[in-house]
Amino acid sequence: MRVIRSRVTRAAAAIACAVAVLVPLRAEASAKADAKADGHSWRLTGQGQVSGQLTLTRDGGLALSAQHGRTTVLRPSALGIRTADTDFSAGLRYEGRSDRRIHETYTTVSGRRTHHTSDASESTFTFRKQGQTLKVVVRVSADGLAYRYVLPGKDTVTVLGEATEFAVPPTADSFLLPYDNGRQDYESAHDHTTVADAKAGDYGYPSLFHIGDSWMLVEEADLNSSYGGSRLTLDATTDRFKLTLPDPAEVSSPGLTTPWRTLVIGDLATVTESDLPTDLAAPSKVADTSWIKPGKAAWSWWSDGQSPTSLAAQKKFVDFAAREGWSYVLVDSGWSNDWVPELTAYAKEKGVGIWLWARWQTIDAQSERDRLMPLWKSWGVVGLKIDFLESDGQDRMRWYDAVFKDSAKYQFMLNFHGATIPRGQERTWPQLMSTEAVKGAEGTRPKPGREPFPAAHYTTLPFTRNLIGSMDFTPVTFTGVRPTSDAAELALSVVYESGVQHFADSVESYDSKPLARKFLRTVPTVWDDTKLVDGAPGDRAVLARRSGDDWYLGAITSGDARTLDEPLTFLGAGKWRAELYKDGPDGQIVTETRDVTSASRLSIAIPKNGGFAVRFTPAE
Repeated sequence: MRVIRSRVTRAAAAIACAVAVLVPLRAEASAKADAKADGHSWRLTGQGQVSGQLTLTRDGGLALSAQHGRTTVLRPSALGIRTADTDFSAGLRYEGRSDRRIHETYTTVSGRRTHHTSDASESTFTFRKQGQTLKVVVRVSADGLAYRYVLPGKDTVTVLGEATEFAVPPTADSFLLPYDNGRQDYESAHDHTTVADAKAGDYGYPSLFHIGDSWMLVEEADLNSSYGGSRLTLDATTDRFKLTLPDPAEVSSPGLTTPWRTLVIGDLATVTESDLPTDLAAPSKVADTSWIKPGKAAWSWWSDGQSPTSLAAQKKFVDFAAREGWSYVLVDSGWSNDWVPELTAYAKEKGVGIWLWARWQTIDAQSERDRLMPLWKSWGVVGLKIDFLESDGQDRMRWYDAVFKDSAKYQFMLNFHGATIPRGQERTWPQLMSTEAVKGAEGTRPKPGREPFPAAHYTTLPFTRNLIGSMDFTPVTFTGVRPTSDAAELALSVVYESGVQHFADSVESYDSKPLARKFLRTVPTVWDDTKLVDGAPGDRAVLARRSGDDWYLGAITSGDARTLDEPLTFLGAGKWRAELYKDGPDGQIVTETRDVTSASRLSIAIPKNGGFAVRFTPAE
């Protein structure tokens, strides 16, 4: 066995503010003087080690580079956008720059934490070409850099493509998600290689890179119906990632503002704990969120694909959820109008809410939503799992925005499957509890000849997919075809974040694991804070999450048996009671209790692909 000590460190700055503050810094009185002074190159800095450099090239094109301290994480990379009227990738003339400082606080219903503080420096650069205007807005914060394009004007905008590229150093270690152009569902395992050795082709967000002692996560934020969801295409001849749009043209109403092209930058803890996707998202459009209640759910389809057709089977899962203190039951494909009202009434008496599965085409048209959503609401349904979306195109984004609006009207929580990735919508539309967009436990259902996922898939997701929003992996399944130990599978309830966490195994399976049931009764799905204790993508992930006064720790590994030796510095002052769930000698979960403080270390021997889970409560 080998002993691994945590090497993750992060300097934390405490900032308290109750309102958002937008403070103008300066506005150039003379664009000509500014351009002459800066030599058509502008340095972009924030309050931390992240900085950028925007350059207007000799041919009037734009290039952006980014640094973390002295490490270049992004080499000069082209910027620009092409419309039906103007190609803004060359021939630009600089007009001016304005700056402001952003300090903002906001809350979300779910996520890595519910209270957020955003501090950033924002610069808006104005360029002209052939009488048309392009604005490039750049934000720099302690945890990253982001930019977007703004095309002001009174006419409809038709975008034919972007010149946007990401020139990551070729020697960078990378975790890339192969993009399925047919399904567009983000349900692949990541490729782990250097940029230079990566296969040419399309990759979905987010993409994770390790450059020297720095990490960078490339993603997209604040997408809405004015644009399609983009992806990255690696050009093998240049080792550069180019931004690819899903449609031949994106058509927007006047005054187009594109999504943010987002780089989360820092050490691994900074990247893992960052709120940048929600910081950049539009504020909440839902004034009253009291009806939005994250929680734990039982899901019968995974263990028995025919169970959604049976009222008796669904009542059995309702009884189980009520007994375990879980909030919901998800009824998947196969339910009947004839008995769902009876089921929702039965569940309501037991304090359990019912979610219903629906294919997206069922509520494609406004007339269908106007008819079905009030009907389902009258039955007492509290949430919808909407499936088989399989598109990043602008037309589908228009559908998403319409469903967000209508689900808020009728107070339905949402879970999208076969869907695009979230891009900060948990802030804008807080009823979005989770999204699949992951190679999840659906692929681990017991089936003859089925191979388990690589264990490295499990230990990569906490540093990739789950960082851009709640992830419906449907974890903690003990009877499936999986590489994980029982304790590692239990730890997924902490390591993987989801506003509604769907525990997918059978009633009999959970009843056979009383210690697992004990832990699952207490583990929350809403977190006040998240800390990366230790991690190496593809090898191990150890995360601590706080709910109220209690902390929970989840640890998962990929590979040989070892001993994890982890610090508990995330705990507050005083003594704590640690209730530990780990793998026993026979592979069954065992538990023990220890008294610890923030100065203690937790040293646990674990088997191959093993892990553990801990609940910490104040001893006094």
